[in-house]
Amino acid sequence: MPTTAGSGKRSSSNDRGISPPASKRRQQSHTTSKAVANFFTPLSKKEPEKMAWRVVGDSLLIGRFGILSALHSAEFGKIRRKVAAFDFDSTLVASASGKRFGRDAADWKWWHQSVPGELRRLYEDGYLVAVISNQGGISLKSDPKTVKSDQKRLADFKGKVSAVLNQLDLPVISVYAATGRDLYRKPRTGMWHELLDDFDMDHADTVDLENSFFVGDAGGRDAIAGGAPKDHSCVDRDFAANVGIPFRTPEEYFLHEKPRPFVRDFNPTEYLQEGAVKSTSAIPIHFSKANSVDIVLFCGSPGAGKSSFYWRHLQPLDYGRVNQDILKTRDKCAKAASEMVKEGTSVVVDNTNPDLQTRQYWVNLAKELEVPIRCVLFTAPARLCEHNDTVRALNLGPEVNPEHRSILPKVAFSGFASRYREPSLSEGFQDITKIEFELSGTDAHQEMWRRYWV
Repeated sequence: MPTTAGSGKRSSSNDRGISPPASKRRQQSHTTSKAVANFFTPLSKKEPEKMAWRVVGDSLLIGRFGILSALHSAEFGKIRRKVAAFDFDSTLVASASGKRFGRDAADWKWWHQSVPGELRRLYEDGYLVAVISNQGGISLKSDPKTVKSDQKRLADFKGKVSAVLNQLDLPVISVYAATGRDLYRKPRTGMWHELLDDFDMDHADTVDLENSFFVGDAGGRDAIAGGAPKDHSCVDRDFAANVGIPFRTPEEYFLHEKPRPFVRDFNPTEYLQEGAVKSTSAIPIHFSKANSVDIVLFCGSPGAGKSSFYWRHLQPLDYGRVNQDILKTRDKCAKAASEMVKEGTSVVVDNTNPDLQTRQYWVNLAKELEVPIRCVLFTAPARLCEHNDTVRALNLGPEVNPEHRSILPKVAFSGFASRYREPSLSEGFQDITKIEFELSGTDAHQEMWRRYWV
């Protein structure tokens, strides 16, 4: 191999010179010149901070950009009766890194270049512009085990929102971020009512619902072959339906694309139409007391209507009741049931009892007590039960939730479904009665049930 004289190194295989190092690509900055100037301004001469934050109920984070007194808030709401509300992530902004969720407060860009101009136009046209967003990854409650990561996620979110709104620089814009699984989380309407209350618009004739709207990416849209993926949920569309305002996706609103087909994750009205849920008055009850003393074992998912069925139909027949949610252990339930039977009182075991092994425990107890055991099977499917549970837990009135039960995690329903085996007479039951879910209550309660809750 030839070498260059005196160098001791191999010559290049061509005559090209060595290229200089590639210049670093300049990253887009989201810091305005106004913000830079303000940084170097003496504290005594700086403008007041335009971003203010507050927390409601340890779960709702509210930020307001702009300086507006309580008096001015009320006047502002009277002037601006049309609301233009937007989801945040994947609607107004996207991550600059291309990841689904931004890495930190600086990892963002406008979802489309038309977004800031469109929001300014809406404000100029007399709209009250607001952001309404689910932010389940943020915790506002202090937990010593996760305090550092919780504080970072909260700081990152606040920093990103502040940067976005500072660049947008509208005179007034509010952000509502639901961090819990309560009335504030979309599709529930707690954030909307908080918005109306903040601007003194919580009167029936104050808001122009017909000309207000909500834009979000969770529209339940089907996937496009070789194109856009399926939406992760339908909560934004359902939220708009609950509020009673038109809904648009970002593609429809900002890019003027035609609507894509969509499917709701859960539609309570369809259950009514298909007959899976009936009005109480339409259901003939084929359950009567067949023995002087017996045990009735309930079998059904949480939220299937077991406790309501007991209070409506079995308590009037003088049945006692044991429930593990109240007594905490099966042994305590068995002890209480045994005492009632020995006193001559029939008893209902109001638990889920999904599998043969669990049910066999109660069949054996009935044999020991020498009384018959009957089964009442509640047939409501898991999605319907999750809906029922949420309606019950988030409406704490005595008629809807007399025992003040809290909302159950999704695993409670999936766990029941995975363990469930349909009961049979061969297990030792005298009879098995199947009960569909009963929709009861006042017209107002039934209307509330028909909304989207999960």
